[in-house]
Amino acid sequence: MEGGPSARIREGDCAVLKRDEVFKAVSVLRRRKITFEKQWFYLDNAIGHIYGTTFEVTSGGNLQPKQEVEETTTETKEAGTDNRNIVDDGKSQKLTHDDIKALKDKGIKGQEIVQQLIENSTTFRDKTEFAQDKYIKKKKKKYEAVITIVKPSTRILSTMYYAREPGKINHLRYDTLAQMLTLGNIHAGNKMIVMETCSGLVLGAVMERMGGYGSIIQMYPGGGPVRAATSCFGFPKPFFDNLHEFPLSKVQSLLSGTFTTETLPADPEENALGEEESNGLSEEKQTSLQETEEEPTPEAAMEINPTEEQDTMDVNAEDVEFKENKEKENKENVREKQMKQWERRKKLQEAAALLREKNADGLIVASKFHPTPLLLSLLEFVAPSRPFVVYCQYKEPLLDCYTKLRERGGVINLKLSETWLRNYQVLPDRSHPKLTMSGGGGYLLSGITVVLDKGKSDPSNSEALKMEEPSSKRCKLQDLPC
Repeated sequence: MEGGPSARIREGDCAVLKRDEVFKAVSVLRRRKITFEKQWFYLDNAIGHIYGTTFEVTSGGNLQPKQEVEETTTETKEAGTDNRNIVDDGKSQKLTHDDIKALKDKGIKGQEIVQQLIENSTTFRDKTEFAQDKYIKKKKKKYEAVITIVKPSTRILSTMYYAREPGKINHLRYDTLAQMLTLGNIHAGNKMIVMETCSGLVLGAVMERMGGYGSIIQMYPGGGPVRAATSCFGFPKPFFDNLHEFPLSKVQSLLSGTFTTETLPADPEENALGEEESNGLSEEKQTSLQETEEEPTPEAAMEINPTEEQDTMDVNAEDVEFKENKEKENKENVREKQMKQWERRKKLQEAAALLREKNADGLIVASKFHPTPLLLSLLEFVAPSRPFVVYCQYKEPLLDCYTKLRERGGVINLKLSETWLRNYQVLPDRSHPKLTMSGGGGYLLSGITVVLDKGKSDPSNSEALKMEEPSSKRCKLQDLPC
């Protein structure tokens, strides 16, 4: 995967637009209009530049690399001692909305507009230095059309999804995702099982950490896996060679040994050709029948004029060509469908073969479903002394899962944890925690698998152990006076 500081923006890449703390994932295509933070522009001029370049939106929606302007320090800033005498009555700014609109129509850049706003403010010089910096930052955000194009990564995409659409990733916060990758011991060469309903964000994070080495088996509910966030990473094709998928509906049949796929054709092309030949024979029969039906009687032939005969011949030729083209398209569609079905069955068999080995190096679960049945069934495919991590937005399902695992056995070092995150503003003389912070990033249940004691897991033995009281307790009951 091409990355690093020297990676350049290419057409067809997946990129992330950034403005302050707002992100948006887009595909880099020419002459494609993109709207971001009330600004529209084209990414044509961005192609060829290095990722991380900051652009300014000019007239016509074109992007131009922003030139860093050094702030002149010769002029000493005039600042007040406090803001107690400043009254926000809306009369301190001499420029009106119409004046600002006229400046924009003239094509004046946002930096110059901000400078004119400062010069026409009657209260700017009376504000403290910190208040002046805050005022400038606020006006720049409003009037400067500046964006930065960055390369997608787990941190950026998880931050973007959590800010824009947290429901699609089950409110999985970026620090919780980092904890999952650490507790799951994700690294290159692993054989991982991933079950998630987070739009493919967790799958993409695991793929990025593994770097294209090893194998991943994605368990999915329904008709097929959802990988909307995975596509935003922009992984190269070799990354998907070792990515397998397996439906959750087939897990029980795989465990019981009754899993079977439909009989695969020896060669899909032979079947397609065979069907084409049979279709050709039937089509010949149909055409011969149509010809016999359309043969005119001698009386009708006497009535047809030569001009009418030519017209009918032309129409028939056009109809034949149209039918032939349509038949070719239908045959191609049939062949494509057969090839796709054959490839899907082949991939399903490969994933089933990997799961039957029962030697996965780890298990990651982050879904909207109850984790207990998922975890108990999927742990059967994990080798002993391997980590597993389960994410849930709520604590109660994980508590139930924790209890069931303790009763079942076969796991050690069970931990139920919650990550706590607080952002800080770090500025000279005014560093402090930010006023707004996340209420919660979900809960994690982690542990390590061990060889399951069959005798301990037998329900009859567990009932017998429950019925038998400890000797110390029996002695205490006997010593009690009546």
